[in-house]
Amino acid sequence: MSASFDPRQVRRAFARAAAGYAQAATLQREVETRLLESLDALGDRVPAVLLDVGSGPAHAAQAMRKRWPRANVLAIDAALPMLQQARPERWWPRRPPLVRLCADARALPLVESSVDVLFSSLCLQWLDDLPAVFAGFRRVLKPGGLLLCSTFGPDTLHELRAAFAAADDAAHVSPFASMSQFGDALLHAGFRDPVLHRDVFELPYPDLPALMRELRALGATNALRQRRRTLTGPGRMRAAAASCETLRDQAGIPATWEVIYAQAFAPPAGQPIRDAGSEVASVPLAQIPIRRR
Repeated sequence: MSASFDPRQVRRAFARAAAGYAQAATLQREVETRLLESLDALGDRVPAVLLDVGSGPAHAAQAMRKRWPRANVLAIDAALPMLQQARPERWWPRRPPLVRLCADARALPLVESSVDVLFSSLCLQWLDDLPAVFAGFRRVLKPGGLLLCSTFGPDTLHELRAAFAAADDAAHVSPFASMSQFGDALLHAGFRDPVLHRDVFELPYPDLPALMRELRALGATNALRQRRRTLTGPGRMRAAAASCETLRDQAGIPATWEVIYAQAFAPPAGQPIRDAGSEVASVPLAQIPIRRR
């Protein structure tokens, strides 16, 4: 599978946006709050280790730490300046501190079966090869561990995509996986009992430049490998803005954000994973009986 995204560009964009991200991320905080509500799926279970992947300034990690103050909570993000925005915590005796790790979500630096809850809000849309990413998530989750994640769906910013398509042939808006692709990737990685649902938010903007400024403030710039490497000229911007103006209503120019939420559980040890339509079982060597003469 050829990579769509340039990971270095993604990391640079979020590093540049770190200082003002919290102020701009109104929608991101709403999605995060809704995903945090799904922690109720744990019932009476008290997790010992929780992981927030693509944590940004670690708001969700801190919310989970507040809910379970004795748990070990880790926040992982590829952009170090984002992690540095996490608010300093008041130290409490016998309470584990929030651990911040600068690392890639595609290669989590954690041992196998070490995490009770893996939480990831609006990070996965920046990663290629979802089945491989979910396989890594399954590796670090304990059997029966809870996975909660959200991502943007294909209807996200379809207005902006159409506006720039009217201006030139270059790709300006990232591709996003559909709900069915997201669910298939979970099943391919072996997750059990997946539950998916979606929200659609339509937000108004005064004009195209206002929308573009917000995207830059969020770090959500064009990180496609095939992106135009030169500035979008004023002629193309005027053409795109004119296309957006045809959508204007009383509130302004609309921009759609489709959000997909998923909840699933890691399977018991040794359960099969799917591979090209078949199933492959993995059994730890220690569980294979040895016949001795």
